[in-house]
Amino acid sequence: MTQQVQHHEAKAGRRKSLVRSVPIEDWPAADRRGWETACQPSRRLVRGGAASHLGADTRSDPARRYGYYLDFLNRSGQLDLEVEATALVTPEAVAAFITELQSRVKSSVTVSRSIYKLRRAAECITPDRDFTWLAEIEKDLVLRERPKDKFDRLVTTEHLVRAGGEYFRQAEGNKSLSGAARNGLMVALLALDPIRLRNFATLEIGSNFVSLDGKWWIVLDDTKSGRPDHRPVPVLLTPLIARYLELHRVILCGDETPRRRRRVQASTAPRPDRTKALWISRFAGPLSYSEVERVITETTRVLTGRPMSPHLFRAAAATSAALSLSPHLASALLQHADSRVTEEHYNRASSLSVARDFAALIGRMR
Repeated sequence: MTQQVQHHEAKAGRRKSLVRSVPIEDWPAADRRGWETACQPSRRLVRGGAASHLGADTRSDPARRYGYYLDFLNRSGQLDLEVEATALVTPEAVAAFITELQSRVKSSVTVSRSIYKLRRAAECITPDRDFTWLAEIEKDLVLRERPKDKFDRLVTTEHLVRAGGEYFRQAEGNKSLSGAARNGLMVALLALDPIRLRNFATLEIGSNFVSLDGKWWIVLDDTKSGRPDHRPVPVLLTPLIARYLELHRVILCGDETPRRRRRVQASTAPRPDRTKALWISRFAGPLSYSEVERVITETTRVLTGRPMSPHLFRAAAATSAALSLSPHLASALLQHADSRVTEEHYNRASSLSVARDFAALIGRMR
């Protein structure tokens, strides 16, 4: 056996040991049937399943967390594909799962939310089964939560817009940097229009990202709040969007070089000329939800030294709005139904404003 083959098999072995979420089609048959039944929509005079009232994106998270639990069972030799629905969700197995989670996940909030979503999925799969014991474990984990303060990870909206725009302009004139141009535009656009990631990742030209009278609009009818969200894209991004659509997106579509065309032809991703997706990957297909999240987080790390997830863009917008104007602007900007959500950012901004004014006073006294 050559060293090359040994290296390949070693890599394959490492891949097998990686944590992943078991897809629904690979779940134990009873679990899979139970989840499919839970997702059945209601019909006239027929009640829907236990998860039918949830949106597709909201349902996907409990299913993903349940898949992680099954993956843990598989890696630890406990996965049985022939058991009854949720029979594998036992106090002993959950305790071992939590121990592993705590060893590889830094955030105590992530651990407690994972168990919460595991319980939600199990209750949907077998609504008649009592999971009170799991709810009690979940409550104990919540009491031990130590959330990290977001404030030391935030970058102001102004800084994000400026950094994203500069990153875009630095990519101009170099066709090999079209991916960087896309990333810069993503950062600037999300900073100015901090919509939720699931909406941002699925923007489509002419559908929910439209041009009206020379201005671009984001038109969302399916939002978490249940209310339509129609917002203009600030005109300062219009030249960048035009350049991205005319040049960089075309390059990312894969029609520039024979090598790129071959890669596009070999890819299983949908062809860009057959999709309206705004964000195109280097494989000439739409960027996925997770890819958009990764790109934005990594790009902000490069540009600002602070990796900011798309969700933190919303916190940054709320804080920036509170610093400059009022928390009510932030509430409207983020479509928060409960004003208390933005009050936290207003209080932080007030403290920061006082500190800034105090520093300015000391500077004048010197």
